[in-house]
Amino acid sequence: MRYAFVGLGHRAQMYVDALLGDWRDTGTIVALCDTNRTRMDYYVERIGEKVPCFAPDDFAGMLELCDAVVVATVDATHAHYVVTALDAGKRVIVEKPLTIDAEGCAAIAAAAERSTGSLIVTFNYRYSPRNSAVRRLIMEGAIGEVTSVHFDWALDTIHGADYFRRWHRDKANSGGLLVHKSTHHFDLVNWWLDAAAQSVYAQGELRFYGAENARARELDARPERGQGAPGLGSDPFILDISADPRLKRLYLDAEHEDGYIRDQDVFTEGVTIEDNMSVLVRYDNRALLTYSLNAHAPAEGYRVVFNGTGGRIELEVCERAWTPPHAAIDPTAASKEHAAGAWERLTLHQHWQEAREIPIEQGEGGHGGGDRLLLNDVFRGPDGDPLARQAGYLDGIRSVMVGASANESIRTGRPIRLVDGGTRMADS
Repeated sequence: MRYAFVGLGHRAQMYVDALLGDWRDTGTIVALCDTNRTRMDYYVERIGEKVPCFAPDDFAGMLELCDAVVVATVDATHAHYVVTALDAGKRVIVEKPLTIDAEGCAAIAAAAERSTGSLIVTFNYRYSPRNSAVRRLIMEGAIGEVTSVHFDWALDTIHGADYFRRWHRDKANSGGLLVHKSTHHFDLVNWWLDAAAQSVYAQGELRFYGAENARARELDARPERGQGAPGLGSDPFILDISADPRLKRLYLDAEHEDGYIRDQDVFTEGVTIEDNMSVLVRYDNRALLTYSLNAHAPAEGYRVVFNGTGGRIELEVCERAWTPPHAAIDPTAASKEHAAGAWERLTLHQHWQEAREIPIEQGEGGHGGGDRLLLNDVFRGPDGDPLARQAGYLDGIRSVMVGASANESIRTGRPIRLVDGGTRMADS
């Protein structure tokens, strides 16, 4: 299989390294496409041989060289590249979210239906052993029919803050966290329940990040960016991207070409996304979801609870126990000593029985071995997976539409009804 890549930022590296490593027998990298030549040069160097590089205007021409394309660009551009590649009959692997809005979903659905190619959305959370264990329990009927789900996700001041430095801070680019980040979570619920959303109601606010909140808390005058800032090295909200060789090469050394600033201050003007969000969802199997996302927590993790006609499942996960200031400043420290307190617990409590903890089997590599399972599905095929973890375009659309409907609900103040199996807003 001949693979091309469009979008050569941080996200592309997992797939590039896979094709250079354990999955090199499945294909070769034949072309790269990005807005920035410096970033492409970084990957050419990593690949170790000369690979043709294309500007976005030449994307259609690049497709003539490949059988498959990996899309890892800014979220708002996904629909354009996915539709173009599908119309060329290519195999498409796209980073989540599939796109950011209802219009993009409709365009991709139409292209997928007429295409001779195929599409995979890489939802790596499905492959995490703890999330797969939940799916298995529900499929086995451990708690009967699921009646309600409560899902609470906390992003800490390393991970959460980073969305407010990058292009994600502009909702026009990312769809906000209810699309960019929560699409993972909404996909998990769709997959766990094997159900589609019917109605969505949401509220959201920007309460912590952004210039207005900084002024309200009487914070000192803020710099526009991290590099050269007076507080660099001491202020935990000012990231030093020069401290990470890879971030330096991909962004700091590349910004002269396109002006993209990777280390914008989180308390400056221009933040149009929310940092506190609450969502209510009703599914076509009558299950109800209450969902919460906070992007400025002191620790990172999530708790999801399933109530069923036969009992209750509780999954509690601490991914990062706390954040010392120096780790927030240094991007290379994000998974070091303060992550040692991470833990996870899966509990099954059936009616008339004592609660019991369910063991979670771990694999090798990122996300408890989940990343390897995902990459195997992408490059070798799912091979009869009983959990059906590989996600296609309908899965991608259903997850995006929950987030996009939540955004519309926040904008209008009213609930949004979804039809056609959770793929379209009723009045669109």
